[in-house]
Amino acid sequence: MKFWSNKAKSISPYTYGEQPKDKKYIKLNTNENPYPPSPKAIKIIKNLDENIYKLYSDPTCNELKEAISKVYNVEKKQIFIGNGSDEVIAFSYQSFFNKGDKIVYPDITYSFYPVYSKLYEIEEIINPLNDDFTMNLKGFNKKSKGIIITNPNAPTGIALTLDQIESIIKDNLDKLIIVDEAYVDFGAESAVKLINKYENLLVIQTFSKSRSFASLRIGFAIGNKELIQALHIIKDSYNPYTVDTIGIKAGAAAMLDVEYFNKTRNTIIATRDRIKKELDKLGFKSTNSKSNFLFIKHNSFKGEYIFKKLKENGILVRYFNKPKINNYLRVSIGTDEEMDEMIRILKEKILK
Repeated sequence: MKFWSNKAKSISPYTYGEQPKDKKYIKLNTNENPYPPSPKAIKIIKNLDENIYKLYSDPTCNELKEAISKVYNVEKKQIFIGNGSDEVIAFSYQSFFNKGDKIVYPDITYSFYPVYSKLYEIEEIINPLNDDFTMNLKGFNKKSKGIIITNPNAPTGIALTLDQIESIIKDNLDKLIIVDEAYVDFGAESAVKLINKYENLLVIQTFSKSRSFASLRIGFAIGNKELIQALHIIKDSYNPYTVDTIGIKAGAAAMLDVEYFNKTRNTIIATRDRIKKELDKLGFKSTNSKSNFLFIKHNSFKGEYIFKKLKENGILVRYFNKPKINNYLRVSIGTDEEMDEMIRILKEKILK
């Protein structure tokens, strides 16, 4: 620690889901897609010219922007590409907030926001969720430079309607509104359709969930041209080549394969809704999740106990030892076979 900066000494980094290697697990703890990426994207990867690897990737990510532009019906100048949505969020903090500025977000939400606030010395203002984990819409109306909302929220899975998102924007036209839509494709409505109406709106999405490319690290933002320009200035001041050629080309193919995208996400939605009913029968209470995970609490058994017992039986889920949610589990939606095995283990070995 002799050469550490004060920031390195003081900050608590983001805690990712555990990745144990001691045995093979059914992995339902990091919200990954249980299905492979688009076959068209995989074909692109397999057939890439070997000569591309000696060249830098396109810093403008033009091919990927063209695909996103076509699918979302926006201009390329309204799109920013980054190395996963986490990087896009980090660049947003640096692009739009100064040291000492204030940002508002819910008390139960994506745990990277407090890390970034600490890292970039932004003052956080916490908006407590309601008792049922829904968002207090008027609670965002506090003196600040900006607001960040995950929709659907994580780890609760509860989604705001587009009208609710718009009501927050209308109440806060003098602030930057960032809507993090990592899970939007599993049942919520995207705020992208509002970007031409509100200059203070930035929508961020990822390829990690609904497009099965968690390992390629592709994220993007859509907003007005001035917001996107600021993001490019910050990115190019760090590293113009944050997304590699494989990600650009395979990402474009995955984005354009709308048929496969709809097939896999609809399968996940159907599995989620079916398993929710099965868990209800076993005494669990679930939020109304519109994401690719369930947020559950048992009526009789403690969350930590179920978490540990599932792990002993080869199933990983996420347990958060935090106020208000320390008795809940977040369960990613796997294949039907994986989810049925979890139900079997719960019935036969844990909830007895």
